[in-house]
Amino acid sequence: MKLVDMTVSEFVDLMASDAPAPGGGSASALNGALGAGLAAMVCALTIGKKKYAECEADARAAQEKALALKDRFVDIIDRDTEAFNAVSAVFAMPKSTDAEKAARKEAMQSALKGCTISPFTMMELACEALELVRSLVGKTNASAASDLGCAALNLRSAIQGAWLNVCINIGGIADEEFARTYREKGEALLARALPLADAAYQEILASL
Repeated sequence: MKLVDMTVSEFVDLMASDAPAPGGGSASALNGALGAGLAAMVCALTIGKKKYAECEADARAAQEKALALKDRFVDIIDRDTEAFNAVSAVFAMPKSTDAEKAARKEAMQSALKGCTISPFTMMELACEALELVRSLVGKTNASAASDLGCAALNLRSAIQGAWLNVCINIGGIADEEFARTYREKGEALLARALPLADAAYQEILASL
């Protein structure tokens, strides 16, 4: 069964078990989906309200983007666990001969790269979603301001959780250029995203 097809109780029970996956990566993707979903909800609560008529066009466009981001986050919940499972599968490969050892090493490096790309993609999505959330502050239904603040917090958790997963995987990658590229790109995304999350949260908090 796919993770996204589980009930909430089933998902969190599996997360709390001794199964190594789903873990922090899938949890971060779920946080991202919740954050994007909350942003879409705030837009939905703004659309059609006479008080916010001048913001309706922007809210509709933002809603469309938020829903698309939500769907991409949902998709990556399972893809992150699948990437981890590929690493686990390497441990079952034979290692009796030099050729087998070499094949095992190559497979592990490939799997670790997959486990890096998945959370890095989450980081890109979270950064895009945080840019969207920041643009909505003060321009949507004020009654849902706290929900927009929660969106920012969920997305902040998503990008930082994804970053931890990028870091733990590039630590085992022999391809120095690959590791350096993803570290630099990840740090750049954090530098853009975290101030957006903090600014959105603080401005919303001050408005309540």
